[in-house]
Amino acid sequence: MLSNQNTMQKILVVDDEPANLRVLKKILGELYRLTFAKSGEEALRLVAREQPDLILLDVMMPGMTGFEVCQALKSNPLSKRIPVMFVTALNDEVDEAKGFEVGAVDYITKPVSPAVVKARVRTHLSLVQADELRRTRLQVIQRLGRASEYKDNETGTHVLRMSHFSQVLALAYGLSANAADDLLHAAPMHDIGKIGIPDSIMLKPAKLTDEEFAIMKTHPEIGAEILGDSDSDLIELAKIVSLTHHEKWDGSGYPKGLKAEEIPLEGRIVAIADVFDALTSKRPYKEAWPVAKAVEFIYSQSGKHFDPALVILFEKCLPQLIEIKDRWQDE
Repeated sequence: MLSNQNTMQKILVVDDEPANLRVLKKILGELYRLTFAKSGEEALRLVAREQPDLILLDVMMPGMTGFEVCQALKSNPLSKRIPVMFVTALNDEVDEAKGFEVGAVDYITKPVSPAVVKARVRTHLSLVQADELRRTRLQVIQRLGRASEYKDNETGTHVLRMSHFSQVLALAYGLSANAADDLLHAAPMHDIGKIGIPDSIMLKPAKLTDEEFAIMKTHPEIGAEILGDSDSDLIELAKIVSLTHHEKWDGSGYPKGLKAEEIPLEGRIVAIADVFDALTSKRPYKEAWPVAKAVEFIYSQSGKHFDPALVILFEKCLPQLIEIKDRWQDE
């Protein structure tokens, strides 16, 4: 059974003055598992070994300054995500600005207030937990998206390409960087419902019968059921994408026959991204179309399959989309 000490969040405290280390130990010692370093060089060695959840860092130290230590931490892929709080006697706004410039998340001046230190440490550690939860959710979503590819003749690089196409189109439409990033991570789930379609239909090399196609058209709703109701905005977005990316602007799509702006924007974006990549990629049952032919087809479907405004943006973004295709080619 794990002891409380082992389950506590870890904080590295870096200060060359023993008195300052004692003050922070008194404030935080009963709440967190503390490790201490008296120099920047020692701190970097301990970070590599301990991987703390948070670092409290003095600025004025012999050898490496706190600013230099923070820069070193942020340039290392293994430590760049660890939040750094400066705790220092330097109270000039120029020094504070430099602290944030080198990558710190907070700047506290000495003498410290125990209540302020506790509150800010608690806040930043809660943000670490939220960030870790989001990364875990993203990984689950991406892996589920890849899982659907095992039921299809498509490749894992299809998911990469079409999700990045979707991000580019979202930004061009005017969505915020955060919203476009969410779509990037939700788009891989667009065909998750294919997991529920029989292999005899999914892998059939010939044209599907009407009955078989009717079954195939249930995969958006199966995907929505798989994703279910969630308190995660990202999973809710993935559910919307799964359910609506086969709807068409003129109302002839499925499963609901939505038309025009009844179709959520994210579904309309993913529809173009998905079709463009499918047309320009080789499959066991077809050769890849030239980009020019695919663009011509998408233009012919403006106002029919696709949102006319997005078709215009699609053409403007074509150089970026081609760059993405070149980056993630099928093996």
